[in-house]
Parts: sequence; structure tokens; C-alpha cells
Amino acid sequence: MAEDSGYESVICVKPEVHVYRIPPRASNRGYRAADWKLDEPAWSGRLRITSKGKIAYIKLEDKVSGELFAQAPVEQYPGSVVEAVTDSSRYFVVRIEDGNGRHAFIGLGFADRGDSFDFNVALQDHFKWVRQEGELAKQEASQTAAPKLDLGFKEGQTIKINIGNIKKKDPPAAGATKSRPVGSGLLPPPPGAKGGGLLPPPTASQPAPPTQPNTAALLDFGTPPPAAQPSLDLWGDFTTASASSSKDSVNSGWVQF
Repeated sequence: MAEDSGYESVICVKPEVHVYRIPPRASNRGYRAADWKLDEPAWSGRLRITSKGKIAYIKLEDKVSGELFAQAPVEQYPGSVVEAVTDSSRYFVVRIEDGNGRHAFIGLGFADRGDSFDFNVALQDHFKWVRQEGELAKQEASQTAAPKLDLGFKEGQTIKINIGNIKKKDPPAAGATKSRPVGSGLLPPPPGAKGGGLLPPPTASQPAPPTQPNTAALLDFGTPPPAAQPSLDLWGDFTTASASSSKDSVNSGWVQF
């Protein structure tokens, strides 16, 4: 029996358990609790299940002093160390050892059915954990043994990245020249203009100022319109004067007549 070194933990405690002497197995059909003297247990005390590494220990102890009566190291469950009887769920056959290589089979029974259920589940959970730990250890060992991938760039190695939705500019056609603006910044003369003449640069048209309403004309209702200015035509005065004198002479002749 291989025993792992480490801390021993308690996984189940039951305050009352009974131990029975059992007859040898007559055939391979299994043990029956009805063949035992269930009303005359050989010993009664406390049960503790502890674990140390991968091994679980079923310990039978005195209720008061805690002195060890017997223990059964369990390396596998279900297995040959703990076996259920065929006619009850409260009784088991357990193989105990004295530490000197001697072993014996005893009957183990619980007064309460719930205690026997907890006893069974505690052993199942422990060995389920043992199996999981073994699988994890195998996975770690396989990962360690596998060669590691070298994802680094080798000397001179390059990669090409393809980025979509980016259009390349077409190169200019052969013989095509790119027009350049006139260096002086002046516009060329219009067709038909005389040579040598330059047009002035266009000036930006200034916006006309907004017309202000004549508030004086709107408010002054009683002011008469301004008098007509005298004409500056000098010849007009003589023409008017001569026309007036001839008219007067005609009128005077008709009166004298």
C-alpha cells in the first residue's frame, strides 16, 4: 500500500456505528446482513473518514476517549475494501488492517439510513476528486512533453497584410502632361484683344449700401414742394422777352383800330 505524505483531512464523521462478526462467505453471491446477529453487535463506537493524499481511511474509534479500534485504508471505491451487502443499504463489509500485514473482514452497520448514505457519498466524492487530479496531471505532462511552437520571425522573413476597401490610384497615361498654372497668376488675354495689352485683375464687387428711407419726407406733411430753380439758359430769356413785346404790339394795334 502506497501512502502519500501530506496533511490528513477529515471528510466524514458519524457518532454511532456498529461492528459485527460475519461468517465466511459461502459462495460468490455476496454477503447478506440477515446472516449476522444484528441484535448483538461486537463493538459500537464512532466512525471517521479521513483522507491523506489519494488514500481514504475508515477509522473506528471509541466515543469517549477517541482510541482507535480498527482502520481500513481505501485506495479505490467501489472495490474490495468496502462492499455493500445484497439485502440492505445500511450495512457494509469492510476489510480492516492492523498495520502488520494482517487483515480481517467485519460487518459495519448504521442505525440511521441517512448515516449510511453520507458514508457512501463521502467515499465517492473523494475518489472522484482523485480521478480529476490524475487527469489534470496527465494533461500537464503531455503539454510539457509536446514541442513548443516557435512563432517568432526568422531572419529576413516578412509578412503580407491584405487590407480591403482601399483603391489604388491609376498611374498617368504615357505621354500625358500635367497642366500647371501660370506662374504670374494672371489670366490669359481674351481672343481678339490686341497684343501687349493686359487686363487688370478682376476686382471684387462691393455690395451696394442699403438705401435709407427719407424719414424727413415721410414725417413733414405740411411743407410745400421746393420752388423750381431758374433756368440757366441765357438765350431763353431773350426769346421770351421778344415774344412778349410782339404780342403786346399786336394787341395794342387791335385796340387802336
